[in-house]
Amino acid sequence: MDLKPLLGKLATGGRAALTILFALLVLGVMVWAYVRGFTLANSEYRLIAFGFYGLLLGLHVLVQSLFAFVEHRRMRSRTEPCSYTKTIGLTISAYQEDPAYLKECLNSVRALQYPPELLRIIMVVDGNTEEDVYMMQMFREVFADQNPAFYKWDHNYHTWDPRRQTEEQQGEQAADQSVGPALGAGEEDPQRIEVEELIRTTRCVCIMQQWGGKREVMYTAFKALGDSVDYVQVCDSDTKLDPLATVELCRVLESNPKYGAVGGDVKILNLKDSYVSFMSSLRYWMAFNVERACQSFFNCVSCISGPLGLYRNDLLQQFLESWYNQKFLGTHCTFGDDRHLTNRMLSLGYATKYTARSKCSTETPAQFLRWLNQQTRWTKSYFREWLYNALWWHKHSLWMPYESIVSGIFPFFVTGTVIKLFWTGSLWDILWVLCCIQIIGLIKAFYACLLRKNFIMIFMSLYSMLYMTSLLPAKYFAIITMNKSSWGTSGRRKIVGNYMPLLPLSVWAAILLAGLCYTIYRETREDWTTPAKKRGNPVLDLRLRCLCPLLAFHDHALLDMVPEVVS
Repeated sequence: MDLKPLLGKLATGGRAALTILFALLVLGVMVWAYVRGFTLANSEYRLIAFGFYGLLLGLHVLVQSLFAFVEHRRMRSRTEPCSYTKTIGLTISAYQEDPAYLKECLNSVRALQYPPELLRIIMVVDGNTEEDVYMMQMFREVFADQNPAFYKWDHNYHTWDPRRQTEEQQGEQAADQSVGPALGAGEEDPQRIEVEELIRTTRCVCIMQQWGGKREVMYTAFKALGDSVDYVQVCDSDTKLDPLATVELCRVLESNPKYGAVGGDVKILNLKDSYVSFMSSLRYWMAFNVERACQSFFNCVSCISGPLGLYRNDLLQQFLESWYNQKFLGTHCTFGDDRHLTNRMLSLGYATKYTARSKCSTETPAQFLRWLNQQTRWTKSYFREWLYNALWWHKHSLWMPYESIVSGIFPFFVTGTVIKLFWTGSLWDILWVLCCIQIIGLIKAFYACLLRKNFIMIFMSLYSMLYMTSLLPAKYFAIITMNKSSWGTSGRRKIVGNYMPLLPLSVWAAILLAGLCYTIYRETREDWTTPAKKRGNPVLDLRLRCLCPLLAFHDHALLDMVPEVVS
């Protein structure tokens, strides 16, 4: 009897059990530290207190930054050259794209420094109507000297109905007896065969297909490529690639056969368009160069971002069907395609990496409503994929369950703290805590300045305002509507018409306003004629003395940066 399979199953089960125990331990410690509110140190009159929960979060930020720093040193020290032997299928997903962004994208793809004979370019347009033709025409213009191929597909991989086609052809036969026999109900779509032949034999191809959502577009490119290439690169139609983007991604995958996918550094093209797009650019830098760089140190990047990623094609083809057919609570999933692609790769036990040496720039919503819709959609996929990701914690580093627990419970702790403050605290408590949050944000922003070596990160301190007023309530709306699937956004040529994400912001504002009014009412009912009230509160006096210089310092630091941003 061969004991190896049995021992392997026992080892896997034991590791899974230990991982679950570790995750429960992390969760228990975090909840205990938050609920217990254990204070490690405080100043006179308890003006400032430092608790155990704050210590845990502070250590988390420091440790995360340390591992990110080490990973960046690894990236810079990597000397293995690209072999330039791997064939790559570069797929571009397009949906009613802004012509200016699309042209930038296509020109950047054309300028990639990778051997043309090894690089295939496939753009799939999500739509085959007259208003979508401009994207195909632009593809024709940019790649005019590459002998590009074009095809307008009446269907897509999942809308072809052979029975309906048979009925239509039988009707045509009745009108014209010269037509040959109709296709049988079990035959394939002849257009699909033509699409696959074009993609597998032509270097530059643009396909227009029936609308089906971004995942449908990506599926078409992946499925049609089949096993004809070694790697598959993903790219969005609003993304401008650095000339060395593909080379740097390829170098990482070639360096280790256990690396299944790798993502690059995503920057913002339109950071000067609005306050929202500018703050997004700062948040992107932190997300990629600290959070994902740290994850990359442990070989478990949680999301290979859609604008810039490279996958081993033989592995991708293994889970292509299950990725496309993903369901949650009985609903077919359409958004979160990049997160689920990454999770599927992690589920096979392969590592996912990040490299800051591969760069791109992409468009981000400048309008508040578009940004809110985007964040709601991303939050839905985050929590949905969090549940799926937990199934594979035991196959990877303990950092994966640890970080998942910490980042997953943080919004709920913040919500509880704010609601309790507005309903049970005093007016001075509310003012003091909100100002302290901003000051702590300023300290973290200074820390980010040191990491990036750019003082512009000081504006990251303003992100807390956007998070507290908009992103936090949007998370709860996303959780409640998690099984509502759609493309999730309108084309960039259209005005956003989905105002539903504003509802949780209104509810959140109502809860806080009601708490504030209740606190004011409660304080007006107090007896202010007692000797204690007349003497005043030394804590309040101290807080007032501290607030003025702190706020003045905060505003002065920000105002000093305005000329740099404007320039």
